[in-house]
Amino acid sequence: MSDSSNGSSWLERLGKVFSDEPESREQLLEVIKDAQAEGIIDSDVLMMIEGVLNVSEARARDIMIPRMQIEVVDVEDSLDTIISKMLVSSHSRYPVEAESGEIVGVLLAKDVFRAVVKGELTSKEELEKIYRPATFVPESKRLNMLLHEFKASRNHLALVVDEYGELAGLVTIEDVLEQIVGEIEDEHDEVEVDTIQKHLSGAYNVAAITDLEDFNSFFNVEIPDDNSETIGGVLALELGHVPVEGDELEMHGLHFKVTKASERRAEMFQVKPVATVPEEEAFLKVENL
Repeated sequence: MSDSSNGSSWLERLGKVFSDEPESREQLLEVIKDAQAEGIIDSDVLMMIEGVLNVSEARARDIMIPRMQIEVVDVEDSLDTIISKMLVSSHSRYPVEAESGEIVGVLLAKDVFRAVVKGELTSKEELEKIYRPATFVPESKRLNMLLHEFKASRNHLALVVDEYGELAGLVTIEDVLEQIVGEIEDEHDEVEVDTIQKHLSGAYNVAAITDLEDFNSFFNVEIPDDNSETIGGVLALELGHVPVEGDELEMHGLHFKVTKASERRAEMFQVKPVATVPEEEAFLKVENL
């Protein structure tokens, strides 16, 4: 079947999804997966579309940072203590907690540092003047609605409260966007330099984001890059579903096992040569590349 006929078939099916009434979310996703399998869209686009659909269903409680992991500023903290905390943790926003446990505002690191540089921050009263209002949302808040509110208010952080009005967690606009585009690294995140590392067992730990060209070069194989640029994308295509921990696959003389995965994608694989030759000899071949 030619590429044009594939495209036409997919477009006809997609048109049917939107013309017939009603059609389910599952049917729409099935058509989009078929399009990806036919090479009309790549695996990254498929994961983004799945992310958009998931955002319309997921709620704040599903992605929030739990209360115990939130970096807060105590209303009684000294200015030196607050600045030290900001320098160490490198977050951009900090809820301010009163002795009663109530959140009385949010401090933005840029506001604090700007005021310090200008010499405008010498007392607790001046610090309180730069508190930003705290935004509260219920745990049941849908992420698509939360994203809309973030955009409309230009606020990037919301505090999540439970049914009793107690602080349950925190969610940022970045947390929501990561559900669509995947993890967003900033200058404070640790950069993973080596995406292929040898394990003590002799196998190799391989990050799913490893560039396919680098993977092929390291393991001396020729996995085609027709529909994906990463080894994680290739394995997702071969498995036919979003990889989950424990999934195993043999391909191009290598055995793959998923050792770490999120709800949307694989993150880490264990890779070793298929034992068609003695294992020591197989690993020696890889190491001598």
